[in-house]
Amino acid sequence: MPSLGRRPPPWQGAQRVGAAPLLTETAPFALRAAMSEDPNDWEPSTRLIRGGLARSAHGETSEALFLTQSFVYDSPESAEARFKGEEPGFVYARYGSPTVKMFEDRLALLEGAQACRVAASGMAAVHLSLTGLLKAGDHVVAGRALFGSCRWILQTWAPRFGVEVTLVDGPDTEAWRAAVRPNTRVFFIETPANPLLEICDIAAISQIARAANAKVIVDNVFATPLYQSPLKLGADVVVYSATKHIDGQGRVLGGAILADTALIDEAYRDLIRHTGPALSPFNAWILLKGLETLELRVHRQTATASALADRIAAHPKVLACRYPGRPDHPQYEIVQRQMSGGSTLIAFDLGSQAAAFRFLNALEIVDISNNLGDAKSMATHPCTTTHRALAEAQQLEIGLTPGWVRLSVGLEGPADLARDLDRALDAA
Repeated sequence: MPSLGRRPPPWQGAQRVGAAPLLTETAPFALRAAMSEDPNDWEPSTRLIRGGLARSAHGETSEALFLTQSFVYDSPESAEARFKGEEPGFVYARYGSPTVKMFEDRLALLEGAQACRVAASGMAAVHLSLTGLLKAGDHVVAGRALFGSCRWILQTWAPRFGVEVTLVDGPDTEAWRAAVRPNTRVFFIETPANPLLEICDIAAISQIARAANAKVIVDNVFATPLYQSPLKLGADVVVYSATKHIDGQGRVLGGAILADTALIDEAYRDLIRHTGPALSPFNAWILLKGLETLELRVHRQTATASALADRIAAHPKVLACRYPGRPDHPQYEIVQRQMSGGSTLIAFDLGSQAAAFRFLNALEIVDISNNLGDAKSMATHPCTTTHRALAEAQQLEIGLTPGWVRLSVGLEGPADLARDLDRALDAA
């Protein structure tokens, strides 16, 4: 039956550039036929600008923002085919949209992953990454040093559904091996860990997991995709809070899960479709623009952080300083093997909560905030903010005492930040 003169959607015939080969059943844009370049051969900076770029028939320069909840079809036959996965295209924004798909493709290309699915926040991505692989009776092994909300999911939420959890000393590879049980299904690693920048050996832990038939999830938010590639080191799943460095400008929330296509389809595709942790197209568009400057921002922030870490470590008020790029980091040998940069975070101990608060109150340029990875430098007191929910004994298990401060280095002038930190350290 004819389609009653309905015009084809405006995206038909559009150009798609640098798309990773993932979830093609939801991607209505065709690859540019004459393109001889393989996006997988591009440098990271090119991937960050061109990856996943999908232009409509209008030929816009900037990625289009598709603010829509649903999509229309040329015929009921077309709708049926699309719902069955026999025809490419989108069906509902909770499942995906053109703007969201561009962000997924670009991040996958940068990470070197086959597939990416995104979520409304970093914690939504962490929760999905775990629940997609677990059922009642399964066992998880995780590093003890975790962001407070990650630890809450593992110690408080997961046991309510019959999932057993063992926390280990992350840098102790043999502790992971000793924790394995017959029902172990997932290893969860945060490295560098929040807040004291503890490092786990991803390759060694992944070997243990493979022998136990368990999957490895790595929260890579502190290292960013620029400085650490967990999938190349043997991990199965990588998660991000895109709220941090990927946005990097304090605007929106977002999260991402990356893995091979088969695992994304098996463990996460239906879970995401039916439970609704969708990333909004607007947030996806903001995060796309954030990716364009990710390399420039993070490299500049890291260079400043490296210099400031040396300055902080030399100050007489500082009892200890942790920065992955410094040779005195407890896991520096692992850092050299698996990271290509020291990241933007510094942690240092001023001896007491009173001293830490004096330091924070004396800051004039650096903001007091629990966020990180932002263009604005931020400092926080983990014991009373990000890790406040942990009991004192749990804080002590990861070496977190009341004198520690976590500093996220931004894009301000290095000399201005040095002066601000010097003044605040003197006050401490």
